Amino acid sequence: MAVSPYVLAMQELFRANTRSREFPAHGAKVHSVAWSCCGRRLASGSFDKTASVFLLEKDRLVKENNYRGHGDSVDQLCWHPSNPDLFVTASGDKTIRIWDVRTTKCIATVNTKGENINICWSPDGQTIAVGNKDDVVTFIDAKTHRSKAEEQFKFEVNEISWNNDNNMFFLTNGNGCINILSYPELKPIQSINAHPSNCICIKFDPMGKYFATGSADALVSLWDVDELVCVRCFSRLDWPVRTLSFSHDGKMLASASEDHFIDIAEVETGEKLWEVQCESPTFTVAWHPKRPLLAFACDDKDGKYDSSREAGTVKLFGLP
Repeated sequence: MAVSPYVLAMQELFRANTRSREFPAHGAKVHSVAWSCCGRRLASGSFDKTASVFLLEKDRLVKENNYRGHGDSVDQLCWHPSNPDLFVTASGDKTIRIWDVRTTKCIATVNTKGENINICWSPDGQTIAVGNKDDVVTFIDAKTHRSKAEEQFKFEVNEISWNNDNNMFFLTNGNGCINILSYPELKPIQSINAHPSNCICIKFDPMGKYFATGSADALVSLWDVDELVCVRCFSRLDWPVRTLSFSHDGKMLASASEDHFIDIAEVETGEKLWEVQCESPTFTVAWHPKRPLLAFACDDKDGKYDSSREAGTVKLFGLP
């Protein structure tokens, strides 16, 4: 099979910039990294109960601020889809917090019923959905900070996401299924048996053509958004797939696990485009919203690994 010009160009780029750069971010393991919609900032959330925000300079990340206030681990965070100044954090302390990078303050603390592990912001910016350890998903009005709806599920809810059109809500569950609800009605539309084991993560591509899911069976499956059929599988990882990210042009998909590399696949063929070497399991990956630059964080310091290395670093691959 002939390799596409795109793949050749990307491989050449990555070959020239093959080293990942590390930036100290936290005093403990980083659970989540995410780029602001404009790509100027990267936020990270950590086991050390804080969030950090970096500015992306030409060839490095410069730490701008550390955000304190949570009483427990920050498990996931995300940015407002169109406002580059706002981001939200989900924590085990039974709250979510909305932060503004201009004032560096918490502009809202919303109390929730359980220990929060998953969070996403709707594409229209109006709603924040948060999932907790008891499989309750709460929908919070992003302006009034009040709960609009609450759904208790009878299965283990892993990751949650709206589709790009904002009219459907997707959940991956512990039985290997993808559950799809209408939005805002939250009526069940479909349940897809996607994997034989726990379906862990889900991501939509920026072009709105596909979404991908990662599973405990170590497979990544790629789905056609309109047809809801599986188009192809990626099977280069050996461990449960923890995290996924599509590149800004929708042409590359990064997936990571406890394998000591991040797989970068060409979406249209499933072919391996590159692999980013890591020294430990990777729990979060995020492509930059405008360029082929991948942020990620690993389980740096876990006793199993060389303890002289600092925990809590954020890494960038693809920097010049």
